[in-house]
Amino acid sequence: MEQRADVKSILPFLPLSLSLALVWPEAAADSLRSLSLGPAVSGVHSGHQLFGFIVALRDTLGFSSQPPLSPHAADGFSLFFDQLMSREHAKVWFEENLPILGGILLKFPSLLESHYDKSDKMFGEGGNGLRILEKQHVGIVLLSQELIAALLTCSLLCLFPTDLRYSYHLRNINFDQLFAGLSFKPRPSQEHKVKCLVHYFQRICNQTPTGYVSFERKVLPLEPSCGNIYYPAPDIWKNSSVPLCSFKVFYSGLMEDEQDEVLEVDFANRYLGGGALKQGAVQEEIRFMISPELIAGMLFMPSMENNEAIEVIGSERFSYHKGYASTFKFAGDYRDEKLFDSMGRRSTRIVAIDALSRIGVAQYNVENILREANKAFCGFMDHSKFQHYLPRFQGNTETAGSSNLNLVEKKLKLEKINEESFAESRIGIATGNWGCGAFGGDPQIKSMIQWLAASQALRPFFHYYTFENPALQELEQVMLGMVEKRWTVGQLWQKLSEYSCEKLNGNKNLSFFKFVTPALRMLH
Repeated sequence: MEQRADVKSILPFLPLSLSLALVWPEAAADSLRSLSLGPAVSGVHSGHQLFGFIVALRDTLGFSSQPPLSPHAADGFSLFFDQLMSREHAKVWFEENLPILGGILLKFPSLLESHYDKSDKMFGEGGNGLRILEKQHVGIVLLSQELIAALLTCSLLCLFPTDLRYSYHLRNINFDQLFAGLSFKPRPSQEHKVKCLVHYFQRICNQTPTGYVSFERKVLPLEPSCGNIYYPAPDIWKNSSVPLCSFKVFYSGLMEDEQDEVLEVDFANRYLGGGALKQGAVQEEIRFMISPELIAGMLFMPSMENNEAIEVIGSERFSYHKGYASTFKFAGDYRDEKLFDSMGRRSTRIVAIDALSRIGVAQYNVENILREANKAFCGFMDHSKFQHYLPRFQGNTETAGSSNLNLVEKKLKLEKINEESFAESRIGIATGNWGCGAFGGDPQIKSMIQWLAASQALRPFFHYYTFENPALQELEQVMLGMVEKRWTVGQLWQKLSEYSCEKLNGNKNLSFFKFVTPALRMLH
């Protein structure tokens, strides 16, 4: 075990020790055993006592040299479990749920060792288990939901070391800042974020989940190479003859309620999860609250570069919700009925792509439109089927570039491609106002960029949720006009380029829809 590259990669970020096997330090194991035996043994009857237990447990792990927990975390734990949670629910939490979570943590070392054994059987021995999925390196990690439950319980009890995380471009994954947000400059949504996560823990205590979740780092190489799919230059887009794919516009509703098989877009921060474990409560953070298994990716996924995306398949949804930002609320238990694939993953596919943030009029520069189109294309394309895309790119199509080939080999071992390729080919894109709102993007431009990226990625359809944005009232009409005229990706790109010139030459009040409408009215 100690010779494994994947174990060496992740071990500095875990609370476990490694000798001949992965283990808890003896004093930590004793504390966890006491927690698993209930409050009569552990002495944990309240939020105040729970935080005291966390501090003591961290001491057994030698965390005295680690950055301290948020100074307001103690108040947050006390506030939630001793005041905001009903006494009836608190009794169940401390007498039933916490002991089960203690038992899950005692199993953490064996769960992790089983994970590495399974990884070797699926991928072959070579260090493809849980590890840091470094920037500019394609790769996949497949985790059981049970192992994820152990990882998130470590987050709840603030057991992950944090001293190296920022130097590796990783955000904090402990829940101290989340709970601190309940007492320090609290927002109305913060209580409900914690409610979603506590509900998740209550659910897994009642029934251990048995599925799997995969996390994939997707990379478009910046430099062309033989037979490889690389970061497209403007001419690739301009000369594309790929027809725009079919579309449907939804003026109400939520992506996560989609009935069709889709790749759902996470309007991501470059750090996966964004402010999920702080005070954020917009699209990405909400998705992470109702499907907390997504948080596990924050442990080992460094921030994304311009040519990268992160795809997660199989996460389970546990909560209903309503509202957005300050009005976000937990709205009860959700039972996820999504079907499983041959690898035990739910048919929920989420891709995290980070848009440019708050760049103002510079968003209309062609180089920034290119960046956004390539970011979306990286997320939308199925990198295991790169041969399908090669005719759209220059270079020798007979020899596969190593980065794409390596990923294909891994995915062939992960998925039964022959069995599922037909189903995969029917998966479209579900998205909305990516990079708008707090990021300051123009929704008309962002909708067009995503549509041409979905089309270039050979997705069969494109579902767009406007969230009632008034700037998109004519979206369906504009898209219908382009489809009726059989526009290609190249034609739409050309119009975006022409519009860029108009905006940058001072025509500030001209919207893209007004700009393009005359071209749609012209006869063939």
